[in-house]
Amino acid sequence: MVDSELPRTRLDQLMKQKRMTLRDLMDRYREITGTEMSERQAYRWVNGDLKKRPYAHAQAALEQIFGEAASRLLGPAVGSGLVLQASPMETIGLPPDHERYDWQRQVIARSAMRAREFLSRTEVSNVGTETLDQLTDDVRRLTVAYQQEPLETLVGDMSETQNQVFGLLEGRQRPKQSRDLYLLAGVASGLMARASHDIGASDEAMVHARAAFAAADNAGHDGLKAWVKGLQSLIAYWAGRYSDSIKYARQGGEFAERSRNTSAVWLASGEARSLAALGQFDDAREAVDRATEARELVRRDDLDDLGGFCTFNRPRQLYYAAEALAWAGSDAAASTERFALEAIAAYETAPAGDRAFGDEAGTRCALAVARIARSEFDGAADAMTEVLELPTGQRTHGVVTAVGHVQRSLAAIEAEGRALNELGDSMRAFTSQRLALPQ
Repeated sequence: MVDSELPRTRLDQLMKQKRMTLRDLMDRYREITGTEMSERQAYRWVNGDLKKRPYAHAQAALEQIFGEAASRLLGPAVGSGLVLQASPMETIGLPPDHERYDWQRQVIARSAMRAREFLSRTEVSNVGTETLDQLTDDVRRLTVAYQQEPLETLVGDMSETQNQVFGLLEGRQRPKQSRDLYLLAGVASGLMARASHDIGASDEAMVHARAAFAAADNAGHDGLKAWVKGLQSLIAYWAGRYSDSIKYARQGGEFAERSRNTSAVWLASGEARSLAALGQFDDAREAVDRATEARELVRRDDLDDLGGFCTFNRPRQLYYAAEALAWAGSDAAASTERFALEAIAAYETAPAGDRAFGDEAGTRCALAVARIARSEFDGAADAMTEVLELPTGQRTHGVVTAVGHVQRSLAAIEAEGRALNELGDSMRAFTSQRLALPQ
């Protein structure tokens, strides 16, 4: 049938096509925003009786419901404004040509109706442009904040962001929107994997990491796949599973070779640490050199552009090199100290968004190990000063484990002195009070 009343807005037009009532619109708005919309307000939106644009959150809700920009929805109807409503097999009645129906026009009208139905399905999206932009901003903020703020202040937002992206992916989007959502889902899951790792829950961390890789696979994003493998390598390394860490780093190699984002540097650097932990020092040095070569070939991508934990910057690369060489003890103490001091200087002069308390603490621990190996105990204590001042909320699993490496280096030497005793006591006190999220 043909609706005799032409729609006044694009919103009215879409609602007629979908057979939505004002109550349907009000209910969907409440589901998305958690707030009520009056029938009077809904009527004014549908009929274009507005003196000014709705608030940004209200526009975002409209865009999520209908998959079009709010400015278009609240503007005039598209085309003639004619709304055809019929089931797929229904013959649309057209004015008779005096003595008979014009069957050709009926065929064309039916074909147009089918085309409208196709458009209504392909254009419908539960993700508006503003919603996607806001989610991207949220994820970008979290990737930077994660390296600088206590986990307990962020984990709620991180979990909610992951849930929101998962929920949107259960709906319908255009292919480009789905790809962007899967990218965000991968990063959000990666952050939750890192959060799980930081409280020592490596099994849960791997579950989130696998979800991140599945999202990367659905996005067809080699850079994200390489990044997730770097994350899995990191989790395995701090869990003491060095062979697994190497395996994950090498699995990421094929994706890194295609993407050439900074994850290629991360994978080589991570492999170097685990090789060194297994005593394979020549191979570890070769991996450090591969990381340097990979840096020269980097092509930054949209994952790198999120910044923070999503990009492997130069200071972090220097830290990984220092930590890898620290495993070699006195044989590589000079090189370890050189890399660690370069990393500390690089972090201190880096933009605020590149700072990372956990990696900076790890760098100072590697420096302390190198100085202990050279019997420079006062220097080791100086290196640990800022680490041991970290508040409990920043004593993550990785940081505490790095401090444990210093403790073992200290315990392995036969020496006594006030500086040694004080350093040992401070580290024992530090590791006894580690990060634990409130129940």
